[in-house]
Amino acid sequence: MGEPDVAIDPDLEVAYVSGQGRPTWPGLLADFAARSDVVAASPEMRTGLAYGPHPRQRFDVAPAIGAARGSLVYLHAGYWQMRDRTPFRFLAPRFAVQGFDVILADYPLAPEATVAEITQAVRALVPAVRAEAAARYGAALPIVATGHSAGGHLAMELALTDPSVWGLDAGPIAAVVALSGVFDLEPLIATSLNRKLGLTPASARAASPVWRATGARVPALVVVGGGETPAFVAQSRRMVAAWAAGGARAELAIVDGADHFSLLAELATPGSAI
Repeated sequence: MGEPDVAIDPDLEVAYVSGQGRPTWPGLLADFAARSDVVAASPEMRTGLAYGPHPRQRFDVAPAIGAARGSLVYLHAGYWQMRDRTPFRFLAPRFAVQGFDVILADYPLAPEATVAEITQAVRALVPAVRAEAAARYGAALPIVATGHSAGGHLAMELALTDPSVWGLDAGPIAAVVALSGVFDLEPLIATSLNRKLGLTPASARAASPVWRATGARVPALVVVGGGETPAFVAQSRRMVAAWAAGGARAELAIVDGADHFSLLAELATPGSAI
């Protein structure tokens, strides 16, 4: 069977797909991959650990340098339907040196899984990360949920998850950092992305953390590139406003001139705006 037909809104297609692309991306992503290969070859790096039965429920750990003060979970981009963690391993040293165990995770992809199923699969990462830290240090560490694009959405979902889902009284997520995220999925229904996502108005609303953010209890940093489309900047602004509406700390950082992927180069650079 082929992909289902989707009625494309040309303005939304530009806002969320074609308008985001940059001719610099192939070279930038190749550089990310080369730098990530060096990180993966480090003897301290642990790769391919399982956090669930699905073949894509796998994660890597780059251990903290010095005393560990937290676990930083990083969830990759790809509109819930492409990419994996491997080209983004280059980010790990920047945070390991700050005392974080850096966890880079994959997750099931559409169309095999819906966004709701992907979100549920990623929740299984939390007990695995806590167990990994407990085995290494004797106790679980606070978790900073971090992600880029689709990963930013998933990081927000982890931060909004009721801790009882994990059998805990207190939330294990201490903070969330979401970069270039999509937090209201309804605009994606009328884009080519929906050929694999299969969103409906009801499922898009249910999968959109912007509508549930007033229940947030942890601080959030939302980051977006100033060179991204106005739709992406607006998504980040809305997410910060919704997060803060419930009384939780929320901060928006718009990085001048950065696009969807050059933003990650900023993230990995000491002394950058992020």
